[in-house]
Amino acid sequence: MPVAYSNVYLQSAGWFLPGSPVDNAGMDAFVAPLNRLSERIKRRILGENGIQLRHYALDAQGQTVFSNTQMAAAAIAACMQGAGRKLDEVGFLASGSSGGDALMPGFASMIQGEMAAPPMETLSVHGVCAASVGALQAAALAIESGAHAQSLAVASEMPSRLFKRSRFAAQGYDTDFDAHFLRWMLSDGAGAVLLGGPQALPRAPGLRLKLKWTHLRSFAGDYPVCMQLGLTPDRAKSHLDFPAWADAEAAGALALRQDIRLLPHLFDVCIHEYADLAHKGWVPERGIDHFLCHYSSERFMPVVQELLEKAQLGIPKERWWSNLAWRGNTGAASIFIMLAEFLDKETARLKAGDTVLCFIPESGRFTAGYMLWEVEQDAPVETEQKPFFAQKASAVSPANDALPDVAAIAPPHDPAAAPAALAPLLTELASVWQDYRSQVWRTPLLQRMRTRQLHTADYVRWMEHWIPQVREGSLWMREGAASLTGDYAALAALIDLHADDEQHDFKVLHSDYLKAGGTQADISQLRRNPGGEALNAYLHGLAATPNPIGLLGAIYIIEGTGQRIVPSLLPLLRQALPLPPDAFRFLEYHGANDEHHLERWLMAVQMTLEMDTTGTAQPAIIQTARHTAAIYLMQFQHVLTAQA
Repeated sequence: MPVAYSNVYLQSAGWFLPGSPVDNAGMDAFVAPLNRLSERIKRRILGENGIQLRHYALDAQGQTVFSNTQMAAAAIAACMQGAGRKLDEVGFLASGSSGGDALMPGFASMIQGEMAAPPMETLSVHGVCAASVGALQAAALAIESGAHAQSLAVASEMPSRLFKRSRFAAQGYDTDFDAHFLRWMLSDGAGAVLLGGPQALPRAPGLRLKLKWTHLRSFAGDYPVCMQLGLTPDRAKSHLDFPAWADAEAAGALALRQDIRLLPHLFDVCIHEYADLAHKGWVPERGIDHFLCHYSSERFMPVVQELLEKAQLGIPKERWWSNLAWRGNTGAASIFIMLAEFLDKETARLKAGDTVLCFIPESGRFTAGYMLWEVEQDAPVETEQKPFFAQKASAVSPANDALPDVAAIAPPHDPAAAPAALAPLLTELASVWQDYRSQVWRTPLLQRMRTRQLHTADYVRWMEHWIPQVREGSLWMREGAASLTGDYAALAALIDLHADDEQHDFKVLHSDYLKAGGTQADISQLRRNPGGEALNAYLHGLAATPNPIGLLGAIYIIEGTGQRIVPSLLPLLRQALPLPPDAFRFLEYHGANDEHHLERWLMAVQMTLEMDTTGTAQPAIIQTARHTAAIYLMQFQHVLTAQA
């Protein structure tokens, strides 16, 4: 039975198509004929499928320009921009595709990583065309169940890499019709939809699109494989069963194949399934107002039409909408691209009460997918506004975010490698650290660094705010050491030694600032941003209290930032900014020396826990680490927003 929804709405739809459109005459630059037979097959297939333009994520030399992951991320970026939303508002991401760039991990995880998106729930739906319906259904259920306020479904395909002539060299550029067929049918692209409840919709008077139901049903138990990649032509052997992939390629197991003799049965199955849904009351008696049918070739359009009419469910031709001719067949991505472009171009045709049916037949091993939407009146329309939010991504290459390496991700101290007495404390601190690091990595400042958009002025502003904050470091440490009494007084020498190391750091940072173009020679004239002010006040206030053991938690976060986060920023800054090497001495110094500082910190913590007879030291250290992380995060967040 279909999955019905009462609280799921489309917030936005976006799509990304790589490169310039390629017409039929230009296809040979990307999908070269293999032999005389393939040239005849090409003419026949192009004469039947009706595709005039398509897009490829390769250049004419066969080099990848956009990865599948990058295309998916670009479609999501367009989708989020259309809704005016940010990724940190999304709790669930589902992807649908016949395959990402890697065999593992899951495609959704790779997309999340490409976007450097915050922690979220993900699901990778692996299939062919109907994988998009599976992804959308999962995203819709996340909203309907109340588990998430907003969710994303994205589908992206990049079959062009399989079509390069060089892929067929091991077979002597000779292969069967089934492997030739899809080379002239499929192309690259990505589409995404953002779902949410009615309260999450962008506020624009007009119409909104409500998801009524989705239906996904596989008939793999009844039919043989029709479209496949990874099996020999007789489907008897997997590419993994060969001694090497070169042997699998020579045997034709790495060629994408379609058994076109089975295709007519696919539409019989899918229309029969639709008729069953109609007879059970899932289709409005008055019929469908707008029909978005994903067919791979215009040859199949009259087939679908005839089958619908035989079932007495005919949909008038003027209600059909397809972009196959100018967008091509992008597999799982097709229906999302189609829906987004339909909403972008055909909004004026929609009125409250209209139904939009999306039909997605999948030939892999026969799956039928459907989505039914209904147009609702959102609010009284006072002015003519576009009610739906659909957007095509820019043709500019999506930024390939630099992700943190293992050292930057790991907590400053590995609880597993610590003495048993310290493991509980370090485990708690590691949890605080991971949350802090994750949020810092997504601040506007670091986002600019990761996407190579940081300017020298941004770096200079950061240092303007940071210098007076670093200057105070040794002061609150000494103040805290002076507040230690009783048994804890033994820690004062260690903290004072640490303060000695820190007392000249701000001078190194100020020198870097001047080398980078800073103009304020008088350090006393530089001001902390609001986050820096809050951190300074908090640490000085805590240092003035009796036995401020919690300061060890603050040092954990501050020195951990120097040891873990700073080293991962340094190469990004050097690549992005046209500055001399001596403009980064402070970052280089901390990346190399804070490890020694943290070893000293570990010794101080061990001494503290041995002297603690009341059991208050560990909670104080954890609480202060948590507070310091929250305030230090503010310092990063205000770099690009606060005025210098």
